[in-house]
Amino acid sequence: MESLSWGYEMLFKLALGNVRRSAHDFSVYFLTLVLAVCLLYSFLASNGYLLALDLTSEQRANFAQAGGVLEAFAVFVAVIFAFLIGYANVFLLRRRRREFGLYELLGMGQARVSAVLALESGMVGLASLIAGVGLGGLLSPAFGLVAAFVFGVAWHPVMTFSPDAAAQTLAAFAAIMVVAAVRAVRSVRKRTLVELMRSDHAPERRRLVGTRPVRLQQAAAAVLLAVVWGTCLFNPGYFVVFIIPMGFIALGGTYFLFRVLGARVPERLRRHPEGYWCGLRLFTVRQVEARIESGCAALAAVCVLMAAGMCMVVAGLTFSVGLREGALFGSVQTGLEPIAFACIFYGAAFLVCAAAVLALQQLSQASDSVAAYGVLDRLGAERSMVRASIRSQVAISFAVPGVMACVHCVFGFVLIGVLTVLSGSVGYLSFVAGTVFLTAATFAVYGAVTSRACSRTLLPQRR
Repeated sequence: MESLSWGYEMLFKLALGNVRRSAHDFSVYFLTLVLAVCLLYSFLASNGYLLALDLTSEQRANFAQAGGVLEAFAVFVAVIFAFLIGYANVFLLRRRRREFGLYELLGMGQARVSAVLALESGMVGLASLIAGVGLGGLLSPAFGLVAAFVFGVAWHPVMTFSPDAAAQTLAAFAAIMVVAAVRAVRSVRKRTLVELMRSDHAPERRRLVGTRPVRLQQAAAAVLLAVVWGTCLFNPGYFVVFIIPMGFIALGGTYFLFRVLGARVPERLRRHPEGYWCGLRLFTVRQVEARIESGCAALAAVCVLMAAGMCMVVAGLTFSVGLREGALFGSVQTGLEPIAFACIFYGAAFLVCAAAVLALQQLSQASDSVAAYGVLDRLGAERSMVRASIRSQVAISFAVPGVMACVHCVFGFVLIGVLTVLSGSVGYLSFVAGTVFLTAATFAVYGAVTSRACSRTLLPQRR
C-alpha cells in the first residue's frame, strides 16, 4: 500500500514539475483559459451587476427576468469555449508527444502517462479557474458599466461577486475540462510508441499548385467574396436572414484568397533577389510556405471569427442605444436588451477564440520547426536575425487575417450603419473606433506572448 501511495505521490510531483517547467509553453494556453473563465463568469454574473445598482422595484423585476434569458445564452458561450479548449489541447499534445514517448520508454506505461496528463490538465484548469473568476470579480465594475449601458440604467463603480455565477462557472468549466482531458488521454493511449517518438515531420505536400489551379482558386475567391459583399451592400435584409450560410461562403472565399496569396506573394518576392536573399528572408518565406496548406484553413477561420466578433460588438452597442433613443423597438425594449447584451459578449468570445487559435497554431508550427532552427543555430546564425525571423512569421500570421477581417468589417459596418439610421442610434463611429482599437490591442498582446513563446521553443539556451 505504501508503494502504491508513493507511486501516486511521484505522479503528482512529476505533473507539478512538468507544469512548472513548461510554464512558458502553458502561457498562451493558461491565458486563453483565464480569459474564457472570466468571460463566462462575467456573462453569468451580469444580472448581479445590474441588481447592485440603484434601481426601482420595476427595474429589478425586469432585470431578474432578463437574467434568465442571459443564462440561456451562456450555454452557447460555454460551447464556444469548449471547442476552443479542445483545439488548445490538440496543440499541447502535439507539442509534447515525444515527451510522452520517453515516459513510456522509461517504463511508466500508458496508464501512468495518462494519469500524469490528467493531473496536469487538472492543475492548469484549477489555476485558470481561480484566476479567471478572480479577474472577473476585479473587472466587475467595467462589466457592470457595459451592462448598465446596454440596459439604460445609471451606473456607479461597484465591485461585486456572485457565488451563484461562480458555482455555475465552476460546473460548466469542470465539465469542459473533464471532456477535454478524457479526449487527450484517449489520443495519447491510441498512439503507438513509434508515433509518439517521431518528433520530426516532413513538410506538407503542396496540392493544387501551378498556374491553372491558382487561377481557379482566384476565380473561386472572387465569386464567393463578391456574393457575400454584394449581398451585404445591395440586399441587406437577405444577408441578415441568411447570415450563417453567408458566413460559410465568406469562409470559403477567404480560404481560397489566402491560398492564392500564399502562392503569389512568394513568387513576387523571388523576382527581387536583392531583397529576397537579404538576411534570413529566404528562410522566413520558406517556413511560411512549408505550412501553407494547413495554415490557410486556420487563418480563414480566424479572419471570419474576427470580422463576426467586431461586427457583433458594434451591433450590440449600437442596438442598445437605438432601443433607448429610437421609437422602432420601444414596445419590446425589455425583451431585446438581453439579446444586445449577448451580442457584445459573443463578439468578445469570438475575438478571444480567434486570437487563441492564431497563437496556438503558431506555437504548434514552432514545435514542428525545431530541427530547422537547430540547423540555423549550428551554422552560427545571429540570434537577433533568428528572433527577427520568428517575429516576422508571427506578425504575418496575425496581420494577414486581421487586415482581411477589417475588409470584411467594412461591408458589415455599412450594414450596421444602415440599421443605426433606422433605429435612431447615436455614437456609431465611436463604437466602431473603440471596437477596432480594443481588438487590435488584444491581438497585439497575444502576438507578443506568442512571439516570446516561439522564441523560447526555437532558440535553445546556449551554455
